[in-house]
Amino acid sequence: MPTEPTLALARFVAYTKPHELPERVRREAKRAMLNWLGCAIGASRQDTVERAIAALAPFAGPPQATILGRRERFDIGHAALLNGMTSHTFDFDDTHLKTIIHPTGPVASALLALAEHMPVTGEEFIHAFVLGTEVECRIGSAVYPSHYDIGWHITGTAGVFGAAAAAGRLLGLSEQQLVWALGIAATQACGLREMFGSMCKPLHVGLAARNGLQAALLAQQDFTSATQPIEGRRGFANVLATERDLSRISDRLGGTWELEANSYKPFACGVVVHPVIDGCLQLRAEHDLSADSIAAIELKVHPLVLELTGKKAPRTGLEGKFSVYHSAAVAIIDGAAGPAQYSDARVADAKVVALRDRVYATIGQALSEDAAHVSIRLADGRVLERFVAHALGSVGNPVSDRDLEAKFRGLCAPILTEDAAAAIIAACWRLDASAECGALARLTVPQLRAAEATAEGR
Repeated sequence: MPTEPTLALARFVAYTKPHELPERVRREAKRAMLNWLGCAIGASRQDTVERAIAALAPFAGPPQATILGRRERFDIGHAALLNGMTSHTFDFDDTHLKTIIHPTGPVASALLALAEHMPVTGEEFIHAFVLGTEVECRIGSAVYPSHYDIGWHITGTAGVFGAAAAAGRLLGLSEQQLVWALGIAATQACGLREMFGSMCKPLHVGLAARNGLQAALLAQQDFTSATQPIEGRRGFANVLATERDLSRISDRLGGTWELEANSYKPFACGVVVHPVIDGCLQLRAEHDLSADSIAAIELKVHPLVLELTGKKAPRTGLEGKFSVYHSAAVAIIDGAAGPAQYSDARVADAKVVALRDRVYATIGQALSEDAAHVSIRLADGRVLERFVAHALGSVGNPVSDRDLEAKFRGLCAPILTEDAAAAIIAACWRLDASAECGALARLTVPQLRAAEATAEGR
């Protein structure tokens, strides 16, 4: 008789040994950490983060853990919340394309906060991280796409399981305690797609990290939960999804690794828009295009693109991340789709608005989620076309280690010195050799600049 899904996951987390992880999976964990740290550090001064810190700082506990890219230290629960939120603020983090989960944010935010509170080696950290991402992605796979289609933000809802499993592994929870941790996580799963385009979307990632860490800490004290929190009649899968396939949770568990299906964004917006941006950038570079030369941009996209990013007239930078029309326009005008292209000012720019109004999108039923067809009709009557089978950054067209390093440096440039950024990059690549992982978080703290140091000394 097959093992129940919750128990199968608890046993997997409790008994899998570090040496059982393939080297390629360990390498992917390092890539994921580098990408995540860059996203969190780069967004650490954004309005979303500043408002959250202003709201929560008066109620934070002892200074146990670092807020990445900042000099403040909060208790580990608030640190997990804020670092998870910060890492998703730019919507530039990694994506497990089979489920559209952003897997690293919930898991790494919980783990790194815990690693500043207790001794954790790099070997232990990577092991727990891989197990946590495996748990969240397998649970997500069991309920995707119906869970997502009815309105749940799957990174928030599945991510809490990953954070709980990873933290539980570091805490040395027993099989029974891990069942309870997954149950405590299940009853805290949250995140609504209605919030996309607002500050609440990154909040979901932070809540998943904090709630998952909290679940593991409660279970450590034998705080009980239901024993079938995922598969039970009124459990996660049956309540939060209209269709489900629970066999995806335990099928070849420990034999295949979902982290190998992870992808890293070259563009700071929803991953479903990336094929369009990729196609527009290619045509722009090849034909030296300008906005004035274009009569219309016609797109054929996967149905999910219009469902998620169909905002024709976004009003804010956050809404711009959910507009395939805005993304196509800035790709042509700026030759980029980074954080700067999704600011309030760029969304309101008259030149961008004018080209955005000449972008049209229709559904191509046969297209995969990482494919798109871009057709640009020029004012002189010529038509330029590009089919993108696999967008840059997807599993079929992955970014290199060098690309990830360049992305990291670009994100960190406003916050850290070049030497500080280089030190973090080096620490990520040798993470498994680290004797004390909490030091990684402290490397992200910016040094006082001369003027700041003088001002603080007064």
